[in-house]
Amino acid sequence: MPSEKSHYVPAPPIPTYDEATGGNSSSVRPDWPPPPSPIDTRPDHETEAQSLLPSHTRQADSSRHAPNGYRPPYVESDDDGSQWTLEDDDSDHGEGARVRRDMQELEVEDPLDGSSSRSSSSWRKRIASSLPQWKWRWRLPRITVRLPRQNDGANTQDTETSNTRRCRWPNINSAAAILLVGRLLAVFLILGFLYLLFMSDLFSNMTRRIGGQMFDPEAVRQYVQQNIDSGMMRNTLNHFTGYAHIAGTEGDYALAMDVRNDFMKYGLEDVSVDEYYVYLNYPKEGGRAVEIMSEDGKEAKWKAALEENEVGGETAGRQTLVFHGHSKSGDVRGPLIYANYGSREDFKRLSDKGIDTKGAIALVRYYGTQGDRALKVKAAELAGFAGCIIYSDPAEDGFLKGETAPNGRFMPADGVQRGAVSLMSWVVGDVLTPGWESKEGQPRMTKEQTKGLVKIPSIPLAWRDAQVLLQHIQGFGEPCPDEWRGGVPDVEWWSGNSSSPIVRLKNEQDENERQEIWNIYGKIAGIEQNEKSIIIGNHRDAWAFGATDPNSGTAVMLEVARIFGDLVSRGWRPLRTIEFMSWDAEEYNLIGSTEFVEKNLEALQKNAFAYINLDTAVSGQEFHAAASPVFRKVLHKVLDRVIDPNFNTSLRALWDERNAELEGLGAGSDYVAFQDIAGTSSIDILFSGAAHPYHSAYDNFDWMERVGDPGFIYHNLLGQVLGLLILELADRPILPFDMSNYALSLGRYLGNLWQWGEEKGVNGRFKLDPIKDAIHEVENAISEFEKWEISWEQTVVASSGWEPVGLGQRRCDYNSRMALFETGLLDLEFGGGIPNRTQFKHVIFGPQLWSGYDEAYFPAIRDAVDAEDWPLTQKIIDKTAAIITNAAKALLE
Repeated sequence: MPSEKSHYVPAPPIPTYDEATGGNSSSVRPDWPPPPSPIDTRPDHETEAQSLLPSHTRQADSSRHAPNGYRPPYVESDDDGSQWTLEDDDSDHGEGARVRRDMQELEVEDPLDGSSSRSSSSWRKRIASSLPQWKWRWRLPRITVRLPRQNDGANTQDTETSNTRRCRWPNINSAAAILLVGRLLAVFLILGFLYLLFMSDLFSNMTRRIGGQMFDPEAVRQYVQQNIDSGMMRNTLNHFTGYAHIAGTEGDYALAMDVRNDFMKYGLEDVSVDEYYVYLNYPKEGGRAVEIMSEDGKEAKWKAALEENEVGGETAGRQTLVFHGHSKSGDVRGPLIYANYGSREDFKRLSDKGIDTKGAIALVRYYGTQGDRALKVKAAELAGFAGCIIYSDPAEDGFLKGETAPNGRFMPADGVQRGAVSLMSWVVGDVLTPGWESKEGQPRMTKEQTKGLVKIPSIPLAWRDAQVLLQHIQGFGEPCPDEWRGGVPDVEWWSGNSSSPIVRLKNEQDENERQEIWNIYGKIAGIEQNEKSIIIGNHRDAWAFGATDPNSGTAVMLEVARIFGDLVSRGWRPLRTIEFMSWDAEEYNLIGSTEFVEKNLEALQKNAFAYINLDTAVSGQEFHAAASPVFRKVLHKVLDRVIDPNFNTSLRALWDERNAELEGLGAGSDYVAFQDIAGTSSIDILFSGAAHPYHSAYDNFDWMERVGDPGFIYHNLLGQVLGLLILELADRPILPFDMSNYALSLGRYLGNLWQWGEEKGVNGRFKLDPIKDAIHEVENAISEFEKWEISWEQTVVASSGWEPVGLGQRRCDYNSRMALFETGLLDLEFGGGIPNRTQFKHVIFGPQLWSGYDEAYFPAIRDAVDAEDWPLTQKIIDKTAAIITNAAKALLE
């Protein structure tokens, strides 16, 4: 409440012109002064002003006229002809009403008028001063608020009446309505035009142009190359090799959470953990044995040491036990028979020599004519053996090749190569859910139903133990030919036979048909085609400490993820989405990546543009790449930029010096599901050396730091290659696929198939002409298809670097058709795929039935030829030709 001392006394109102010029007011107003109000108790100086406002309307003195038509002025800024006022025209009668209106325009209050207020709001001013001068006077409804006064108690009833809100809506004539509607239509037209602009790609093109100025592509490439930190990768590898982390174990889970936390720390988006429930096995302490039994079979004359020497260095847990993943449990005995590399041809030779192998124990060596350890065991099973032992021979991996670990690259006498013996080229992924993801609630096969497991027990062995076994079969069976003789010292090479010493093979293990595993994902969303993705994958699980396989790849992937996360924090974004994925249980049968692909198959076939794989990433100085032919051009471009400091030249120069080419994709790593099932163009990159202690406890951090990659130089170079590949694939306006090279490669693959058939002497049994004609269709289609890219470049150059409206959408469609060419080579009809192995859908790439790790072109045709089923062979040839032709046509549609 304001105090009486600060009470504001308003100025008297302005008199009218007639009152001011009317002379002595006493002659006009004989009743002046008016009698005091009986209810007004204020003193005279407060009621004095009341006399200036007459209580009734009077006519102006008609005897007084202004010269020359002069009119008395009044305060008004509206058009005089305004037809719309706050009050009805009928209420503006007389001089008093006009004076009150003028006072309102000047915001002069009558202190005695209860409808007046001592305070004024800014919105109370007439809006005619700020709005255009329309042809009507438009006054907002007024809300008058009166501040409290000292005598409010006496005038409560009058105050309630005077402080009521007056709100009268204006009357609008037809002209005003038409103009208002017209203005509203204009507003809607403008909004619609802006909407069409934003829905087109004009603003996105402008954004890309501005972004290109803010983030010059060359500057981004240099930033990526210069910021690869060898020290960071060294620390990452040291941590990841600190303890064993077989799939599904505590060590594996701990590292899964480390990858998840790193993805989040680096700023990747949608970081998630994807669990699957799969069949895994684990060795039992004391559950495995290889023994030479006494003649009566009651006791062991000799026991193999089995385990590797302790190499040390672990920060937790212990060194892993020696075993085969997905091996068959069992305790079997039989005569020992040596079978060279364990290929089907080797077992056939034994049979041809009359050696009975039924119920025997096979002893075979790694590598050679049968590189897949699982197929060695399967061939032994089919030959009637009861069990299979696989050892590392010095002739392929030991002292005869060079210095051994821990100071060299080759397997020492106690070194053991672990690994899985699930039939990867027959069933990939979880062997109990072939073709669908292993999630809770999904149907599952039994171990007896699946085709992905061998049916005899097996175990890996060091050559120090194999030496004793080979010495005990001396003089049994047939002397071995030279090509069967290995490098184990102090051995006379004999095959053995049914009379050989009895050997016991024991393999008791823990088995879990629903073991939980963990894939980890993180991504950077693109700004143009965010549904299209470039995927980078590396598996995390290892048979032991895994310095080379796989955690050199883990260190490189995490370092590149860190750098790209840093770019995003600075405002950079790729055109297409970049996804980083850490797979689990790759060592068992490519499980993690395959389950992901099976779960997301349709989305990957539509939207996955490329997959880059890191596995045994760094073990030496020589760069290798196995890939779909589309990567040739972009890989050469990247290799031109990366300099090897040890040779002081580019990786491209070193590549050309040894006449290197893109190698074919076999079935050895996580690219299999992407390339062969989803039809996503894939590439596997690595630096390799003469050898490394593969799947052994000797593949640890100490070996990597001293032997594998001292100074982590090649980790750094591979990080540069990976980072630049990602930039080229994810941020080039035109996807840099070498489609012409794909057409040329198809011709080479067909020539390779013809040569293979010629060596077998079977080319007269079928005709390859349909595929030859289809490849010509591809060549013509690609030649026509690539003309658009030239046209696009010319248009953009002619527009001073701007991409005209609508051209961006056509460019995105061009990219999609380019990427979908690979997907178009899948056999997607119901029941399609390689016969009896229908998980594999690609008609060009895929594992051969009996050659899992090696690349194989046209695998379905080769399988049919091996089976000598000539009608099926020709049927597959014709079907393959039709699929290739349709893929070519899709490029131009």
